[in-house]
Amino acid sequence: MTEWTEYAVALAVFVASHFLPRIGGLRDRLIAAVGRRTYFSAYGVLSVGLLVWVIAAAGRAPHVELWPQMPWTRWVPNLLMPLSLVLVTCGAGLPNPFTLGGRRNARFDPAAPGFAAVSRHPLFVALALWAIGHLVPNGDIAHVILFGSFAVMALAAIPAFDAKARKELGDRSAAFFAATSILRPTALFDQHWLRTNLRSTVLRAALGLLLWVALLHLHGLVIGVSPFPI
Repeated sequence: MTEWTEYAVALAVFVASHFLPRIGGLRDRLIAAVGRRTYFSAYGVLSVGLLVWVIAAAGRAPHVELWPQMPWTRWVPNLLMPLSLVLVTCGAGLPNPFTLGGRRNARFDPAAPGFAAVSRHPLFVALALWAIGHLVPNGDIAHVILFGSFAVMALAAIPAFDAKARKELGDRSAAFFAATSILRPTALFDQHWLRTNLRSTVLRAALGLLLWVALLHLHGLVIGVSPFPI
């Protein structure tokens, strides 16, 4: 298997893993058979494994440069990744069924939006930040395709999920969108919001920063490239 072939296969398998379970109700049948928690735990492990394979395969693909890597470009992912991981840990399990990682059976309360007041799509925003941050210092064709595709998919998913929310909520959608935002950091300074969300947000943000430090130091071991600015 050539390097380009491996990369194409890895990318195709990763994309297929996100679309095939939705065909013919396969995902629903698997959830019914093993339970929702088991299914999504196994699916999460599979997705992470496939993502590592795709990134590693991109690194092994022939290097065809579109723009050079300048020393300053390595600062971009190092500045964006802490924010990305904080969004992941703060946004996972939101009581918002209209986003990636949200609780499907939850009923959204506009009077108590939780972290959705900061971002109703934190995982999509995090994915876009991760992709854009890594795109800047990786100007070869393989990585441009990889990170560019992830950025486009993440940003395209946001209006798609918002359209689904408008359709399902109907007259209640105005309250939903008024209480939430794609990304609104100013919500963190709202006193009413802080009274009910400060403790949980601080704990989750701390977890995100710890995860960032761990990934920062494991990056060279797992991916084979040091993430530290030269």
